[in-house]
Amino acid sequence: MLKIPVLKQANIEDGDYITQYQELANDITHWIKYYAESNCISTLVIGVSGGIDSAVSSTLSARTGLPTIVVNMPIHQDPKQYELSNKHISWLESNFDNVESRLVDLTGTYDKFNQEMKEQDLSSLALANSRARLRMTTLYAIASSTGGIVIGTGNKVEDFGVGFFTKYGDGGVDISPIADLMKSEVYEVAKALDIIEEIQQAAPTDGLWDDGRTDEEQIGASYAELEWAMRYEENPSEDLTERQHEVLEIYRGFNKANSHKMNPIPIFEMKNRQ
Repeated sequence: MLKIPVLKQANIEDGDYITQYQELANDITHWIKYYAESNCISTLVIGVSGGIDSAVSSTLSARTGLPTIVVNMPIHQDPKQYELSNKHISWLESNFDNVESRLVDLTGTYDKFNQEMKEQDLSSLALANSRARLRMTTLYAIASSTGGIVIGTGNKVEDFGVGFFTKYGDGGVDISPIADLMKSEVYEVAKALDIIEEIQQAAPTDGLWDDGRTDEEQIGASYAELEWAMRYEENPSEDLTERQHEVLEIYRGFNKANSHKMNPIPIFEMKNRQ
């Protein structure tokens, strides 16, 4: 198995923040390019939602110079999210000659799926997750047709803290460039990359619900609070306020309930057979 070299991460504790996060962005860009070229990958494919994570991940991908296909996949999308997606895609195309944009409107596909599954009495959560899985299927269809891989957009809090992603939906990817970055670090990289200000200021949302609910509304805690909880779990040494107790309870609840997403698939091993 090919070993990817560990690139030195920029020091983000002190000094010139912009410079340091530019260095971090360069490190991640080189990492993506090295992985692709070492595995004979010719194309990078990524879904763009209008959110900060996909904006940063797609920009890092485009900076590799490799052909990068950015895909907008609306499903009854909030007009504001759709507009932000298109603005970011236009920004990418104006800054990178290697970027190709595609629009795949999955609204009709989702409606047909919903209609065919009516007798199954699916929950609203199951239908929301189906949107993410339709998008994953679309990205892999494009990737497999262009010699490409699917680039993930999840951050550390989502992927390894609360499991706030759809299994085999937005969690179905080939590599994850920002999965070791806290949400706050993603924002700092976005500043360093000069991502559109509207995207930097937009409330995080998974875009899977018709009512446009935000991530914080779904989880019950902000990303800053969840980051605190992740760090507290590593070093539980401080006195807690009432709100911190609440956040810890929320964090631990999501972490436990979604552990099946974050842990490797269980495999029955023959050596355990009696």
